[in-house]
Amino acid sequence: MGLFVREDPGYQENIRQTGFNRYKQLLSIRFGQWWKAGMITLAGFVPLAAGIVCAIQMSSVLVLIPCSILGGMIAGPFLAGLYDAVLRGLRDDPLPWKDAWARAWKQNWRDSLLPGAVMGLMAGLYAFMAMLFWWAEAPPTPGTAALYLFSLLLVLAAGTLLWPQVVLFEQKPLARLRNAALFLLKRFWRVMGAGLAQLAYLTIMVLFAPWTLLLLPVTGIWYVVFLSQLLIYKQLDEDFHIEESIQKAMAGPL
Repeated sequence: MGLFVREDPGYQENIRQTGFNRYKQLLSIRFGQWWKAGMITLAGFVPLAAGIVCAIQMSSVLVLIPCSILGGMIAGPFLAGLYDAVLRGLRDDPLPWKDAWARAWKQNWRDSLLPGAVMGLMAGLYAFMAMLFWWAEAPPTPGTAALYLFSLLLVLAAGTLLWPQVVLFEQKPLARLRNAALFLLKRFWRVMGAGLAQLAYLTIMVLFAPWTLLLLPVTGIWYVVFLSQLLIYKQLDEDFHIEESIQKAMAGPL
């Protein structure tokens, strides 16, 4: 990783680092695993993307809603598998990625259907609203654009908090929402920073399309998921005791 940034003389790859060194360490060790998981996840998002594009071409909300919900339900288990892979990397889980992916699908596919459906519906609605801005005779007012972006930011931030709970804990949806709301209130600026990272990535991908489509095989979805989770993982672990709970579960009864 010293090719693009000056190497820290105190950097040791076999010891968990902090700050930017942790970012470099994780990319150095986990890039291949996350890239493979990300490519599989991209494939899982194809039905959702196709449904949204079809609905926009037909200018039909009646087509958009069912296609978005169904596409989101298909994409949900794939995204849960990606979040599982990223979170395993953040806690230095040694399980091979193929075994981890299979385990994540087996454990989380049912719980990921509902959040996947909501995610798909939100993706479809926000894409359709963006096209309405494009089709309109007059550009949206600054206030309308700001409200659109802020609401999208909140949706992205909510997903940043909800998907880790899907893959880490067995909970009811209302419990996940309550935990996410409490964590947001406690760590507001940290969560907003993670949401802004996702919003910036999404904005770049949309504004510079179709050229940014060339980045999808490299960064796909995995990079922005990794970056957003890296920004909040320490706080998640402090509040939810992720690593402590997993270690106790693996140790079993004494």
